[in-house]
Amino acid sequence: MNNDSSSRIAAELKAWIASAAPGAKLPSTRQLVTEHQASPVTVQKALRTLTAQGLVESRPGVGTFVRAYRMARPADYGWQTAALRPAQAARPLNAAAMRSASNDVIAFHSGYPDRELLPERLVRSALGRVARSEAALSRPPAQGLPELQSWFAQELSTSTPTGVTPPQPGDVVVLPGSQSGLSSIFRGLVGHGQPLLVESPTYWGALLAAGQAGVRVIPVASGPEGPDPDELARAFEESGARVFYAQPNFANPTGAQWSAQRAEEVLQIVQRYGAFLVEDDWAHDFGITAPSAPVAAKDDSGHVVYIRSLTKSVSPAIRVAALIARGPARERIMGAQAAESMYVSGLLQAAALDVVTQPGWKAHLRGLSHQLQSRRDLLATSLRDHVPQAHLSHLPKGGLNLWLRLPDGFDAEQLTRDCEAAGVLIAAGTEWFPAEPEGPCIRLNYAGPNPAAFPEGARIVGEAVREQLGRVP
Repeated sequence: MNNDSSSRIAAELKAWIASAAPGAKLPSTRQLVTEHQASPVTVQKALRTLTAQGLVESRPGVGTFVRAYRMARPADYGWQTAALRPAQAARPLNAAAMRSASNDVIAFHSGYPDRELLPERLVRSALGRVARSEAALSRPPAQGLPELQSWFAQELSTSTPTGVTPPQPGDVVVLPGSQSGLSSIFRGLVGHGQPLLVESPTYWGALLAAGQAGVRVIPVASGPEGPDPDELARAFEESGARVFYAQPNFANPTGAQWSAQRAEEVLQIVQRYGAFLVEDDWAHDFGITAPSAPVAAKDDSGHVVYIRSLTKSVSPAIRVAALIARGPARERIMGAQAAESMYVSGLLQAAALDVVTQPGWKAHLRGLSHQLQSRRDLLATSLRDHVPQAHLSHLPKGGLNLWLRLPDGFDAEQLTRDCEAAGVLIAAGTEWFPAEPEGPCIRLNYAGPNPAAFPEGARIVGEAVREQLGRVP
């Protein structure tokens, strides 16, 4: 009975409120009790219902009032259409490789190594030490901590052949990750509307950075041995480009590594055209059956701008990288970098330096090489067994990924959706091409979590491939 009376009172008051002015005072509880022949509890329940619906508000000691509110209206951002002008051809800001994955899926999509492949003990110890040091409260130099500059220069110097002047610490600029460095390089050395040569396929983040810098990307086909020297020379000649972005060692996504002869040929072409090679040595620490062999070690005339990151090999929480450049090019890049980031956190720089100078760092890298090899071979074998339709052109000598070509006419994007529905995350290859893809491809990361699930993941991918092929007329 009370419930029915409460609902009736609320309905009648709601009808009264509909015609009342905002801020109008409702009758007192005593008046409502008398008018509706109901108990005070029933009246209070009706008022609470109206309050919960946002129709009235209670002011203790004063009374209950019709709530004054404005109807929400859709925000109008139409003016921005003209202010922003036509958009450039947009690339996805978050590639498949950056997606987070739950623990109940088999993840082949990520661009990062699993936590168990990181030097966790070294990282935790380093963070504890630097938190108690001056680095926690001081501003570092814009170019980076001198000790870290020296370490990066020394690392490249170990590959420098006799007769070539090794890089100096002053040639090094510490960066908040290599992605930031690429943006600064493309703005500082290429410039808006100017041509930039890139390998095809190549790192999706470089293509994103180039797009945001407004440069004109020109693809140069690149295979397991790298780009064809004649094609690269033709691209320089026809485009007038003066910068070539490449990953000579364990390229993302293909895993390709240039031979010493190919590296020498490319360097000669870059020198002949008075150009720059932007060498992204992202996988320097991920050699398996061969070490990284930086092209920059062979150049002392300023033609190679070298980038090396510690983010993936030390910890994704410690975003520290460095570029090595000589001459006016370094100043141009630093100017572009200063507009984006005044300096890199001294705390992160000190932590990275602590990790890589510990005796356990080299031991960690040796163990990492063996772990990556076993994971790579397990995934490659599983794919041969379960996905024979996919072609693996070569087994990479380092890096984190396998690059597979699917049959012509295959829909790689649909395959990623089908696999995800079955609990496996993969990355379609379309994001790594600066222009039209050469064909349907997928990239699989063998450094992801739970390698024991690799055979099952390959089996699921194989089933999805066969199902799609069965639908093709």
